[in-house]
Amino acid sequence: MESFLLLATEAAEISEGGFGLNFDIFESNLINLLIIIGALFYFGRNFLGNILKERKKKIVEAIADAETKVKAGSTALAEAQQNLAQAQIKAGKILKEAEASAQAAKESILLKASQDVEKLKENAVQDLNAEQDRAIAQLRSRIAILALEKVETDLRSNLSSSVQHNLIDQSIALLGGNL
Repeated sequence: MESFLLLATEAAEISEGGFGLNFDIFESNLINLLIIIGALFYFGRNFLGNILKERKKKIVEAIADAETKVKAGSTALAEAQQNLAQAQIKAGKILKEAEASAQAAKESILLKASQDVEKLKENAVQDLNAEQDRAIAQLRSRIAILALEKVETDLRSNLSSSVQHNLIDQSIALLGGNL
């Protein structure tokens, strides 16, 4: 080992300003550096350990929080999907009910319209029959008046006084009277 120290010292002398190893403990403050590193390791270990533990704790909490949020999100998603499925089923039922209701309303309107048409036809037939009966009654009345006027005219021109007396006597006899 002595030859190694000698070699290192000579190399340091040769380079004078270059890089070399100085194994002189007192000259290189190697003891001071070891004490400082040891003190930092001994005292800093708790400090650094606490910082690392705190950091680890925060990371674990963040992961747990994220997992909780994922579970809550999954639950909310499943619930929303279930609500969507129920809403779609309900919308389908409402649509079917609306179609059935529309069909029933259509049939009801068509039935009512056909009944109204039948009523209108019946009323029209009744009105037509009433008009026809009134026209026939007017025609009969007019024909009767014209017939009476014609008979009167014929009787005045064709009836002599002897024929009138015979006709009156026959009418009285038919009525049951004695003269």
